[in-house]
Amino acid sequence: MRTVDETPPATLPATGTVRLPASRRVLDVVVALTLLVVLAPLLALLALLVAVTSGRPVLFRQPRTGEGWREFTLYKFRSMRSGSAGPQVAGGADPRITATGRLLRRLGLDELPQLWNVLRGDMTLVGPRPEVPDLARRYPPEHQWVFRHRPGLTGPCQLRSRAYADRLDGRPDPEAYYLRVLVPRRTALDAEFLNRATAWNVVRYLARTALYVLRTPWDEARERRGGGS
Repeated sequence: MRTVDETPPATLPATGTVRLPASRRVLDVVVALTLLVVLAPLLALLALLVAVTSGRPVLFRQPRTGEGWREFTLYKFRSMRSGSAGPQVAGGADPRITATGRLLRRLGLDELPQLWNVLRGDMTLVGPRPEVPDLARRYPPEHQWVFRHRPGLTGPCQLRSRAYADRLDGRPDPEAYYLRVLVPRRTALDAEFLNRATAWNVVRYLARTALYVLRTPWDEARERRGGGS
Protein backbone atom coordinates (compact mmCIF):
# COMPACT_ATOMS: atom_id res chain seq x y z
CA MET A 1 0.00 0.00 0.00
CA ARG A 2 1.36 3.43 -0.98
CA THR A 3 2.16 5.70 1.96
CA VAL A 4 1.40 9.40 2.03
CA ASP A 5 5.07 10.25 1.43
CA GLU A 6 5.28 8.34 -1.82
CA THR A 7 4.20 9.37 -5.31
CA PRO A 8 3.06 7.23 -8.22
CA PRO A 9 5.75 5.97 -10.60
CA ALA A 10 6.99 8.63 -13.02
CA THR A 11 6.02 6.31 -15.89
CA LEU A 12 2.32 6.56 -15.06
CA PRO A 13 0.70 8.29 -18.08
CA ALA A 14 -0.44 11.87 -17.55
CA THR A 15 -3.12 11.71 -20.24
CA GLY A 16 -6.24 9.63 -20.68
CA THR A 17 -9.19 9.18 -18.36
CA VAL A 18 -9.83 6.92 -15.39
CA ARG A 19 -13.57 6.37 -15.48
CA LEU A 20 -15.62 6.65 -12.31
CA PRO A 21 -17.26 3.33 -11.35
CA ALA A 22 -21.04 3.23 -11.75
CA SER A 23 -21.52 2.59 -8.02
CA ARG A 24 -19.70 5.80 -7.13
CA ARG A 25 -21.65 7.79 -9.72
CA VAL A 26 -24.92 6.57 -8.21
CA LEU A 27 -23.65 7.57 -4.76
CA ASP A 28 -22.67 11.00 -6.13
CA VAL A 29 -26.14 11.65 -7.54
CA VAL A 30 -28.02 10.44 -4.48
CA VAL A 31 -25.89 12.35 -1.96
CA ALA A 32 -25.57 15.56 -4.00
CA LEU A 33 -29.28 15.73 -4.79
CA THR A 34 -30.24 15.01 -1.19
CA LEU A 35 -27.88 17.66 0.18
CA LEU A 36 -29.02 20.27 -2.35
CA VAL A 37 -32.61 19.75 -1.21
CA VAL A 38 -31.87 19.55 2.53
CA LEU A 39 -29.43 22.47 2.49
CA ALA A 40 -31.53 24.71 0.23
CA PRO A 41 -32.45 27.11 3.10
CA LEU A 42 -28.79 27.36 4.15
CA LEU A 43 -27.68 27.96 0.55
CA ALA A 44 -30.24 30.75 0.21
CA LEU A 45 -29.11 32.30 3.49
CA LEU A 46 -25.43 32.18 2.46
CA ALA A 47 -26.24 33.71 -0.91
CA LEU A 48 -28.06 36.55 0.86
CA LEU A 49 -25.16 37.03 3.28
CA VAL A 50 -22.64 37.33 0.44
CA ALA A 51 -24.90 39.72 -1.48
CA VAL A 52 -25.47 41.99 1.53
CA THR A 53 -21.86 42.09 2.77
CA SER A 54 -19.90 41.83 -0.49
CA GLY A 55 -22.30 42.73 -3.27
CA ARG A 56 -22.72 40.85 -6.51
CA PRO A 57 -21.98 38.47 -8.04
CA VAL A 58 -22.85 36.02 -5.29
CA LEU A 59 -21.37 33.04 -7.09
CA PHE A 60 -17.78 32.74 -8.22
CA ARG A 61 -17.40 30.92 -11.53
CA GLN A 62 -14.02 29.73 -12.76
CA PRO A 63 -12.72 27.21 -15.31
CA ARG A 64 -11.11 24.18 -13.68
CA THR A 65 -9.36 21.11 -15.04
CA GLY A 66 -11.46 17.99 -14.72
CA GLU A 67 -11.34 14.33 -15.61
CA GLY A 68 -9.10 13.65 -18.61
CA TRP A 69 -8.00 17.33 -18.70
CA ARG A 70 -11.54 18.35 -19.70
CA GLU A 71 -12.31 21.88 -18.48
CA PHE A 72 -15.54 22.72 -16.68
CA THR A 73 -17.00 25.69 -14.82
CA LEU A 74 -16.70 25.40 -11.06
CA TYR A 75 -19.15 27.19 -8.76
CA LYS A 76 -18.42 28.61 -5.31
CA PHE A 77 -19.80 31.34 -3.12
CA ARG A 78 -17.63 34.37 -3.82
CA SER A 79 -15.13 34.87 -1.02
CA MET A 80 -12.81 37.45 -2.61
CA ARG A 81 -13.32 41.06 -3.64
CA SER A 82 -14.80 41.26 -7.11
CA GLY A 83 -12.19 42.00 -9.76
CA SER A 84 -9.22 41.56 -7.41
CA ALA A 85 -6.02 40.43 -9.12
CA GLY A 86 -3.14 38.42 -7.72
CA PRO A 87 -1.69 34.92 -7.50
CA GLN A 88 -3.86 31.97 -8.50
CA VAL A 89 -3.42 30.49 -5.03
CA ALA A 90 -4.53 32.24 -1.85
CA GLY A 91 -2.98 32.11 1.60
CA GLY A 92 -5.03 32.17 4.76
CA ALA A 93 -4.25 35.87 5.28
CA ASP A 94 -4.69 36.92 1.63
CA PRO A 95 -5.93 40.54 1.65
CA ARG A 96 -8.23 39.83 -1.31
CA ILE A 97 -10.49 37.69 0.90
CA THR A 98 -13.51 39.51 2.31
CA ALA A 99 -14.53 39.25 5.97
CA THR A 100 -17.53 37.12 5.01
CA GLY A 101 -15.38 35.10 2.63
CA ARG A 102 -12.89 34.35 5.39
CA LEU A 103 -15.67 32.90 7.53
CA LEU A 104 -17.07 30.86 4.65
CA ARG A 105 -13.63 29.50 3.78
CA ARG A 106 -12.85 28.54 7.35
CA LEU A 107 -16.06 26.53 7.57
CA GLY A 108 -15.85 25.19 4.02
CA LEU A 109 -19.27 26.70 3.24
CA ASP A 110 -18.03 28.50 0.12
CA GLU A 111 -17.67 25.06 -1.52
CA LEU A 112 -21.34 24.04 -1.16
CA PRO A 113 -22.38 25.19 -4.68
CA GLN A 114 -20.03 22.51 -6.01
CA LEU A 115 -22.75 20.01 -5.14
CA TRP A 116 -24.23 21.16 -8.44
CA ASN A 117 -20.94 20.25 -10.15
CA VAL A 118 -21.16 16.80 -8.55
CA LEU A 119 -24.74 16.36 -9.73
CA ARG A 120 -23.75 17.41 -13.26
CA GLY A 121 -20.89 14.91 -13.32
CA ASP A 122 -18.09 17.50 -13.50
CA MET A 123 -16.91 16.39 -10.08
CA THR A 124 -17.31 13.51 -7.68
CA LEU A 125 -17.89 13.59 -3.93
CA VAL A 126 -14.34 12.57 -2.99
CA GLY A 127 -11.31 13.00 -5.20
CA PRO A 128 -8.40 15.30 -6.08
CA ARG A 129 -8.93 19.02 -5.68
CA PRO A 130 -10.07 20.68 -8.95
CA GLU A 131 -7.22 22.79 -10.30
CA VAL A 132 -7.01 26.04 -12.25
CA PRO A 133 -6.05 25.18 -15.86
CA ASP A 134 -2.95 27.41 -15.93
CA LEU A 135 -1.57 25.83 -12.75
CA ALA A 136 -2.54 22.34 -13.97
CA ARG A 137 -0.40 22.82 -17.07
CA ARG A 138 2.52 23.89 -14.86
CA TYR A 139 2.40 20.81 -12.61
CA PRO A 140 5.65 18.81 -12.62
CA PRO A 141 5.21 16.07 -15.28
CA GLU A 142 5.45 13.28 -12.71
CA HIS A 143 2.37 14.65 -10.91
CA GLN A 144 0.14 15.38 -13.91
CA TRP A 145 -1.33 11.87 -13.71
CA VAL A 146 -3.83 13.28 -11.19
CA PHE A 147 -5.76 14.96 -14.03
CA ARG A 148 -6.79 11.58 -15.38
CA HIS A 149 -9.20 11.37 -12.43
CA ARG A 150 -12.44 13.21 -11.69
CA PRO A 151 -11.87 15.98 -9.11
CA GLY A 152 -13.70 15.86 -5.80
CA LEU A 153 -15.77 18.12 -3.60
CA THR A 154 -13.75 16.85 -0.67
CA GLY A 155 -10.79 14.56 -0.17
CA PRO A 156 -7.56 14.15 1.76
CA CYS A 157 -6.13 17.42 0.37
CA GLN A 158 -9.29 19.42 0.93
CA LEU A 159 -9.24 18.37 4.58
CA ARG A 160 -5.81 20.00 4.85
CA SER A 161 -6.78 23.14 2.94
CA ARG A 162 -6.45 25.48 5.92
CA ALA A 163 -2.95 24.24 6.77
CA TYR A 164 -1.87 24.45 3.13
CA ALA A 165 -3.28 27.97 2.76
CA ASP A 166 -1.44 29.14 5.88
CA ARG A 167 1.85 27.90 4.42
CA LEU A 168 1.43 30.26 1.47
CA ASP A 169 1.29 33.37 3.65
CA GLY A 170 4.38 35.58 3.33
CA ARG A 171 5.84 33.68 0.36
CA PRO A 172 7.39 36.01 -2.25
CA ASP A 173 6.14 33.66 -5.00
CA PRO A 174 3.25 31.61 -3.59
CA GLU A 175 2.55 29.90 -6.94
CA ALA A 176 6.13 28.62 -7.20
CA TYR A 177 6.01 27.31 -3.62
CA TYR A 178 2.64 25.71 -4.30
CA LEU A 179 3.89 23.89 -7.40
CA ARG A 180 7.26 22.91 -5.97
CA VAL A 181 6.30 21.91 -2.41
CA LEU A 182 2.56 21.50 -1.96
CA VAL A 183 1.65 19.78 -5.23
CA PRO A 184 3.88 16.73 -4.56
CA ARG A 185 2.40 16.40 -1.07
CA ARG A 186 -1.12 16.73 -2.37
CA THR A 187 -0.77 14.22 -5.19
CA ALA A 188 0.77 11.72 -2.77
CA LEU A 189 -2.32 12.01 -0.58
CA ASP A 190 -4.57 11.75 -3.64
CA ALA A 191 -2.74 8.58 -4.71
CA GLU A 192 -3.31 7.00 -1.32
CA PHE A 193 -7.06 7.59 -1.57
CA LEU A 194 -7.37 6.66 -5.26
CA ASN A 195 -5.66 3.33 -4.64
CA ARG A 196 -8.59 2.48 -2.34
CA ALA A 197 -11.41 4.60 -3.79
CA THR A 198 -14.23 2.31 -2.74
CA ALA A 199 -17.75 3.47 -1.93
CA TRP A 200 -17.02 2.79 1.73
CA ASN A 201 -13.95 5.04 1.68
CA VAL A 202 -16.02 7.75 0.00
CA VAL A 203 -18.56 7.55 2.84
CA ARG A 204 -15.71 7.60 5.36
CA TYR A 205 -14.27 10.81 3.87
CA LEU A 206 -17.70 12.42 3.82
CA ALA A 207 -18.01 11.69 7.53
CA ARG A 208 -14.51 13.06 8.15
CA THR A 209 -15.42 16.21 6.21
CA ALA A 210 -18.56 16.76 8.28
CA LEU A 211 -16.51 16.34 11.47
CA TYR A 212 -13.84 18.71 10.12
CA VAL A 213 -16.45 21.42 9.48
CA LEU A 214 -18.13 20.95 12.87
CA ARG A 215 -14.81 21.01 14.74
CA THR A 216 -13.50 24.16 13.06
CA PRO A 217 -15.08 26.73 15.45
CA TRP A 218 -13.90 24.70 18.45
CA ASP A 219 -10.36 24.35 17.09
CA GLU A 220 -10.11 28.05 16.30
CA ALA A 221 -11.38 29.04 19.74
CA ARG A 222 -8.79 26.74 21.31
CA GLU A 223 -6.03 28.29 19.16
CA ARG A 224 -7.04 31.79 20.23
CA ARG A 225 -6.98 30.78 23.90
CA GLY A 226 -3.56 29.24 23.42
CA GLY A 227 -2.25 32.31 21.65
CA GLY A 228 -3.39 34.55 24.45
CA SER A 229 -1.81 32.53 27.22
